[in-house]
Amino acid sequence: MVGLAVVSHSKRAAEGIAEIAAEMGGDTRIEAVGGDGQGGIGTVSDDIEAALAAADDGDGVVVLVDLGSAVMNAEVAIETADAEAVIADAPVLEGAVNAAVAATSPTATLDTVREQAEDARDIDKL
Repeated sequence: MVGLAVVSHSKRAAEGIAEIAAEMGGDTRIEAVGGDGQGGIGTVSDDIEAALAAADDGDGVVVLVDLGSAVMNAEVAIETADAEAVIADAPVLEGAVNAAVAATSPTATLDTVREQAEDARDIDKL
């Protein structure tokens, strides 16, 4: 099953987004990672790499990120990780929910889950 990693500058935000996505994701592995490792705002590539390893069961990991440097640190983590992973260009919350639902499909692939996450860019809220 394709796993998910939610990366935010705020550990609490990442945990909350992962919690919401988990409501729709069944048995999907969803890892939340965020903060600077010392209780502050930021992201750490080593922590993201650990989250990728925890989320991966062999089918890869779709990564949802909140802001620019989270993308940079996620890219570094993906380069050094053993897990196959891709970053979805998607709004983090809506993308995580879409990805969690998509990951429950028995035919889900890394690409199909990423595509569903990215489809969240077109969701109207009103």
